[in-house]
Amino acid sequence: MTTGTAPRHRPAVDWRLRFGALSLIWGFSFLLIKVGTEGYAAFQVTLGRLVFGTAVLAAAMAAKRERLPRGARTWVHLAVAAFLLNALPFSLFAYSELTIPSTLAGICNATSPLWGMALSLVALSEDRPTRLRVAGLGLGFLGVLTVLGAWQGFHGLDATGTVMALLASLSYPIGWIHVRRTLAGTGHSHLSMTGAQLLLAAVQLGIVTPLFTSLPARFPVVPLLAVAALGVLGTGLAILIQYGMVAEVGPTTAQMVTYFIPVIATGAGVVVLGESLRWSTPVGAVIVLAGAALTQVRVRGGSSAPDGDGVEERARVRVG
Repeated sequence: MTTGTAPRHRPAVDWRLRFGALSLIWGFSFLLIKVGTEGYAAFQVTLGRLVFGTAVLAAAMAAKRERLPRGARTWVHLAVAAFLLNALPFSLFAYSELTIPSTLAGICNATSPLWGMALSLVALSEDRPTRLRVAGLGLGFLGVLTVLGAWQGFHGLDATGTVMALLASLSYPIGWIHVRRTLAGTGHSHLSMTGAQLLLAAVQLGIVTPLFTSLPARFPVVPLLAVAALGVLGTGLAILIQYGMVAEVGPTTAQMVTYFIPVIATGAGVVVLGESLRWSTPVGAVIVLAGAALTQVRVRGGSSAPDGDGVEERARVRVG
């Protein structure tokens, strides 16, 4: 007896294994940035990761016979999204790691949900605050102050690098809000939209990089491999893994990977790069993650804002 519907295709690799792989890939991204900047300028690292990442998505689009989106308005808004979600934060993280440890950059990245919560209260009228979420916002920023050692006057931290990393994390939710307001309901696939977005980000960096850097006199292999891995794995492959997980287990479960990234980034920085770790760093990171988790809690029975035909969830993919 048949039901009249085709059986649902089951991925060859269990989603839990893909979840773990995605956590490792994004967690090690901050280590790869640090290694890349040891041989190349920050803009060159960012340009390289975008070129390699775009190549992966272009190959995936070719395999699935996907086309780039059409329409001047769509491309204009995608250009803004490319800047806010890729070109700007990637560059800021690369520059920040010239002066701060990769562990701190990874923890600063975890503040993105906190910034998103704060911005949504102002920019998205349908996203109503609750006491629990506001408490999570306050707890999260208390964790940031703990990580930075505020009671010691931020002693031993490079202010410029730290601010750059925090601004990079702030750029993500600004980009998400832009996408949610301007690109909802375009009718294009997630892969097509993000492929175009990465392409535009690569073009933006391709214009900016020659203005601020010169062609490297030599091409050290290890930093070059780090940049390639950052683009192929952390930017290209990671997006494809994330899409599959969102489709299979939903965006809420898929986005839980955010809370593992700073843990892995910290472990990689300490074990592989030999970066020092004060007690306040892991303690503050736990507080940040707890606060970020609370900001994502929805009241039972409450309605959340529509995701605009999945466009917001596409934007929430780190693409990096």
